Amino acid sequence: MTRAAIGATVAAVVVTTLAAALARAAGVDFEVPDGGETIPVPGFAVVTGFFAVLGVVIAVALRRWSSNPARRFLWIAVPLTVISLVPPLLVGANGATIAALLGLHLVAAAIMIPALTRALRQA
Repeated sequence: MTRAAIGATVAAVVVTTLAAALARAAGVDFEVPDGGETIPVPGFAVVTGFFAVLGVVIAVALRRWSSNPARRFLWIAVPLTVISLVPPLLVGANGATIAALLGLHLVAAAIMIPALTRALRQA
């Protein structure tokens, strides 16, 4: 599981950061009016890494204390992903920024959730 978790985390960080950089190059400003700041591209790497590691911690805990860790992981990870889609809708950003933020959340989830679920099934 360790190799899969590290690989998925690195992949999620790299792909999400590259996608954010491409979105920025395409004109997405990532300005969040509520805070008056622009999200820097390296910020996507940090936040993705943090939440990817949190997902790994949840997976490891379930592997230790659950009789069906893969299924329970899905029951936790999918709702958490849905909840993570709410803040971008509430910050008052423009449509391009909202769409990019939602897409980036889904990109990270699309990498982490299947990888960790598969690793839990194999464990």
